[in-house]
Amino acid sequence: MRYLKFLLPLGVFLGLVAFLAAGLKLNPREVPSPLIDKPAPAFSLTQLENPAQTIRRDDLLGKVWMLNVWASWCVACRQEHPLLVKFAQSKLLPIYGLNYKDSRPEGLQWLARFGNPYDASLFDQDGRVGIDWGVYGVPETFIIDRQGVVRFKHIGPLTPDVIRSRIEPLVRQLNG
Repeated sequence: MRYLKFLLPLGVFLGLVAFLAAGLKLNPREVPSPLIDKPAPAFSLTQLENPAQTIRRDDLLGKVWMLNVWASWCVACRQEHPLLVKFAQSKLLPIYGLNYKDSRPEGLQWLARFGNPYDASLFDQDGRVGIDWGVYGVPETFIIDRQGVVRFKHIGPLTPDVIRSRIEPLVRQLNG
């Protein structure tokens, strides 16, 4: 009976350690998105480059496209950007940027300095559209099919392996 006082807390502690150890093995880039296989959230945003022009989700129906969430203040976006510029040259699909919680002048300056891989960049100054898309942070990348359904989400900077092994085959399949 005396040992029970010590065994119960020890058992709870060991259980907690096992639970936390299992969590450390998970990949944070593989957080499941509730948007996968669901219609992309509706939006209507002005273009970063041209505030007089608006793009809506429905304007993009009928084509497979990528949405890349980025910001001028994002260090990881700077890491990802050269790869995105190179990937855009393949013209495999249109790439739309979502300039997230940024200022228009800083976003434009960033694109002028590092290159512009986007067919257009949407300006989401207050982050409301990003919230609708379930954005945890930047960068994040989505692939949307012709019917406007989200088919893929990647959290964090894109890598050559993710583009080669996940995005390119998916885009080919969706366009096939």
